[in-house]
Amino acid sequence: MSSIVIFGAGGRAGRAVTAEARGRGHQVIAVVREPAKYGDLVAEGVSVMQGDVTDAERISSIVRGHKAVIHAVTPFNGPEQGFADLDPEFFVKAADALLHSLAETGVPRLLVVGLFANLKDADGRPVMDDPSVFPAEIRPFAAAHTAGLDRLKAQDAVVDWLMLTPPARLEWDGLRTGRYRLGGETAPPASAHLSYADLAVAMIDEIETPQHHRTRVSVFT
Repeated sequence: MSSIVIFGAGGRAGRAVTAEARGRGHQVIAVVREPAKYGDLVAEGVSVMQGDVTDAERISSIVRGHKAVIHAVTPFNGPEQGFADLDPEFFVKAADALLHSLAETGVPRLLVVGLFANLKDADGRPVMDDPSVFPAEIRPFAAAHTAGLDRLKAQDAVVDWLMLTPPARLEWDGLRTGRYRLGGETAPPASAHLSYADLAVAMIDEIETPQHHRTRVSVFT
């Protein structure tokens, strides 16, 4: 049994990963910005803490001594939210803070939830550059996410990071099958889908038995 820190534990991906980690006997530090809103996260083996994924000093105080960190934070919940409050540097700031803090504290493994929009299509261009496939109104968020990925790829730190990128059809109410496929930089077929539960399975698998290092891969069924 080991301990895993999950930033964004109150979101859909964070909740799924928390459940999967606990199901396998891991201790979880569930990090959210406002713990008072997430009392339902408290459970045996789960400690809820306040934290901000862009605050390096706070991250260091939380993650020291733990086996791995998962970044499942998103500042955007859908097009209806708009982009008035979107910080285009959010994912870059998060990458910088996490890489610095994990290197400083000696935490070896960082897992990040990716975004299918910056996977490549059959012609080698990012999916988000094709308006017939990806809604133009969401492109600012996709660009911000891509900047964070680029920052991870550019780093020379000792942190062993991995971004797992689900397909467009990511199903909140999908079943946990325990099965998934991993790809590379190319987007899976349009028919590909994945449940949040199986995304969580892939995440915890990569913490328990790391197979991919300092790269981004797609995950789908």
